[in-house]
Amino acid sequence: MTVAVTGEMRRGARLGAVVLLALLLALALLALPAGRRGGGGEQPGSPPPPLQLPPGLREELWQRRRDLQRLAAAAGGGEALSGGLSCGDLSLATEVSVLGWGFTKVVARAALAGGGAVALKSVHGAGREVRQCVQRYGAPAGCRRLAAYKLLKEVTLLQRLQHPGIVQLHGQCYDNSRDPEVGVTAMLELGSPLEMIQLLQTPWEERFKICLSLVKLLFYLAHSPLGSIVLLDFQPRQFVMVDGNLKVTDLDDASTEELSCKEDNDCTLDFPMKSFPLKCSAVGKCEGINEKKNLFNAYRYFFTYLLPYSAPPALQPFLSDILNATGDLRYGINETLKVFEKVLHLYKSGLYLQKRPLLLKDYISVKGFGIMKGGDYKCWPSYSYLGCLLSVHSAEEAAAICNSQSQCQGFIITQQRTWTGRPLASFQSNLTNLIPDANAVVYIKRSSSSGERL
Repeated sequence: MTVAVTGEMRRGARLGAVVLLALLLALALLALPAGRRGGGGEQPGSPPPPLQLPPGLREELWQRRRDLQRLAAAAGGGEALSGGLSCGDLSLATEVSVLGWGFTKVVARAALAGGGAVALKSVHGAGREVRQCVQRYGAPAGCRRLAAYKLLKEVTLLQRLQHPGIVQLHGQCYDNSRDPEVGVTAMLELGSPLEMIQLLQTPWEERFKICLSLVKLLFYLAHSPLGSIVLLDFQPRQFVMVDGNLKVTDLDDASTEELSCKEDNDCTLDFPMKSFPLKCSAVGKCEGINEKKNLFNAYRYFFTYLLPYSAPPALQPFLSDILNATGDLRYGINETLKVFEKVLHLYKSGLYLQKRPLLLKDYISVKGFGIMKGGDYKCWPSYSYLGCLLSVHSAEEAAAICNSQSQCQGFIITQQRTWTGRPLASFQSNLTNLIPDANAVVYIKRSSSSGERL
């Protein structure tokens, strides 16, 4: 689609940039760059000018710059993958609003001139990291640069890590009117916050999808082009939802370093209520510590809450095995992914339904009729707030579900499909609202009064 840029739109774009700067400055944040002429995907050029810094801060800066250079040189020295957006795109951003801020960064939402929206990340100039650093060292400029290295590290990681479970980097801008290592803005895929309370109210199939996506992400991180990567700040708030898919959005605390050791006693993996002894490898690294830390965090923050509840009874033994094995770290990420894929296969294929009594014979089918939208009773967890809409493998499974619900007198297999390809069935207690539908079939209990009239 071609979008004509009118004079009014240009004025709106300029106004949006002004509003952006005013809003962030009012919050005592570092201003997002207004846009430098030319491209915005290139890395900062010459080293930043020297600052008169306390020795401790100078040492911290040196360490973060060394880590950044090491990451940039990883992956065999190959060219970094970069997004297409630049400073020019950023200068035309409109409808800018601050979404939130954390220890180091501030995140804003912005509409692009060509359509679509992105998340903008920049250094939080009045954030806790900068404030605590200033309290220690009394050097605001050096402290802002220290915080900026974390955002630069995140951009570097996003350039090299390509996975559906990692938020996509659309581009970046370095403002050379200031210190280029401070004036960096990352333009990212826009997601919505992960709301665990809402997830707990969704159907089991959707919660299983979240956990499976997380396992696939952790498998990738364990075998990434940069080596095994650990998410040091592993919390649900580090993830977002994009079009129904789980994605990690904060990588500034990710690490490719595995703990060094001299003996096995150096390799205890500690959590608040549990500890795990690991082995010290021949090369002086704690074997699999990054992978195991990610996996146990996935267990305690995601699997425990999302996997077991309202799962099909025949799958619950497999899910209990996952919970026990990951909770005790008996499984690594490879084994965990295999058992997740086994559960998915059983669920999609309907094999978990074997050895069930045949109940569909107790229903009559009425072809050419459907049910009006909406529902007359609700069940949990339903795909619709208006009625009882559940995922089924077949009409036989739907009949078993209908028999288990005292209100249910019949159901219809709809044309809607879930992410696994399974149809959704609408369960009804009142079957007097049938409407003509050439492609539909209504299943009605033979014992129901509606069924007798038909």
